Amino acid sequence: LINCVDLEWAIGLNRCLLKIVGLWPEKNKEQRKEFLSKIRLLFNIFTLIFVLTIPALVSLIRVWGDMILMIDNLQYTLPLLITTLKVFIMWYKKGALSPLVNMIVKDWMKVKMEEERNVMLRQAKIIRLLAMCGGLMILCTLLVTVCSFLLGRTLRLVTNLTDPDGKPLPIQTYYLHDVSTSPKYEITYLIQIISLTLSGVSYTAVDNFLGLLILHICGQMENLYLRLLNLGKDPNFQAVLKYNVKDHVRLIRSIKVIDNTFNLMLLGLLLLFSILFCLHGFLIINVVNRGGKLSFMQFILYLSASVCVLMHMCLYCAVGELLVTQSEKLHRATYEYVWYTLEPKAAKNLTLIMLRAKKPFNITAGRIFPMTMSTFCNLLKTSAGYVSVLLANRD
Repeated sequence: LINCVDLEWAIGLNRCLLKIVGLWPEKNKEQRKEFLSKIRLLFNIFTLIFVLTIPALVSLIRVWGDMILMIDNLQYTLPLLITTLKVFIMWYKKGALSPLVNMIVKDWMKVKMEEERNVMLRQAKIIRLLAMCGGLMILCTLLVTVCSFLLGRTLRLVTNLTDPDGKPLPIQTYYLHDVSTSPKYEITYLIQIISLTLSGVSYTAVDNFLGLLILHICGQMENLYLRLLNLGKDPNFQAVLKYNVKDHVRLIRSIKVIDNTFNLMLLGLLLLFSILFCLHGFLIINVVNRGGKLSFMQFILYLSASVCVLMHMCLYCAVGELLVTQSEKLHRATYEYVWYTLEPKAAKNLTLIMLRAKKPFNITAGRIFPMTMSTFCNLLKTSAGYVSVLLANRD
């Protein structure tokens, strides 16, 4: 019973968010619930592509050449493109991700020591906190958007080119029908709100699911590390070592599946961060040094968006760094083990873990860049270098 409660506490919030948009990678045994899940997924994809992404891209073509309006468009269009990529990856890789979900369930349900349970709960607490922060951001954005509509104000740049008759929508889009007349404007506004909410849930939920997988594996690696430290205290050395070797191989395979599934998504996120950070830097410097069309609240909005993107990218790299750190601890534990107190044949078997642990675990962006804090710092320096060039040439 305790294991069931722990499992629900650990993955319940992430599962709920992904089920809302039909992306939870576990086949439902009830046909009716599985059918409803597919309907939610199709509705999410339809609104994401045809209500938001395509109209936003058309609007980008219409404002091409006006840098301020282009940045106003791209700060929504680029995340929408990345969200579309995330949704299709989760849908296409559902079969590969389902065994990982089953692995998490089995790890929580099996009998374990209190120390191992505490390690897993500590990692799950981080995921729950990130999921709640993501949900809070979506709720705050929704409240600000609805309140601005009720008060007749907007934080976006409003021009006759993108918003005829001065009736702005939540994001810069262009539709074939006339949205400036009532009730078409109100209906389109409501549909955009619903679509933006679903896209925000999709964006956040996929990130949280990736964090759930990685931090769970980090917890399992921590438990494996503790078992290796206490390996010599167990009288049945060979059986315990065999179990630990199998567990280590299982974790290695899980990391490979995660990297194969999400490396393209992480590459897209890396590009999103670098582009948006440079665009926002250009806009802020342009407004500060040369004056611009932005109000103070719009300036704060862009500054907040830059910080948000910065922190989001930092979290990806921090989780990847934690994975590398845990794998290095395993490597160190095997080499620091008092093997000289064992029989030669028993000590020789430790090389199985030594060889496996020699190469650190990591997730990559496009199988090119390892997601570590070193990568984050290099990316930040490159982006900041672009901004510094703008400062040097502001005159």
